[in-house]
Amino acid sequence: QLQASGGGLVQAGGSLRLSCAASGRTFSDYNMGWFRQAPGKEREFVGGIRWTGITYSTNAAKGRFTVSRDNAKVTVYLQMNSLKPEDTAVYYCAAASETKILSSLFTPGVYAYWGQGTQVTVSS
Repeated sequence: QLQASGGGLVQAGGSLRLSCAASGRTFSDYNMGWFRQAPGKEREFVGGIRWTGITYSTNAAKGRFTVSRDNAKVTVYLQMNSLKPEDTAVYYCAAASETKILSSLFTPGVYAYWGQGTQVTVSS
């Protein structure tokens, strides 16, 4: 069970930090990913962090989005900087088994658990 929070309305160039709190299961040994979905578009990968602590992201996200985790707090974070209007979407956190290989972690289908999503709106 994952609960995403921290979304909201922010002006272009601003920052937000999303949180994903886990409960009911030990997610510390899971790979955790962040995805987003804008209206009319497919869900796309944003960034993630392996159970080892190694992060993985797309080239588009590098330099602006950073994923981190606090296993003691059972929480994963997505720090988003220099936000743009095209970053507007519902953001979801998700968990995939530690056995998944890195190349598969960029696709939604390998994630077994999903949070409910949090809306991020970036105004121009």
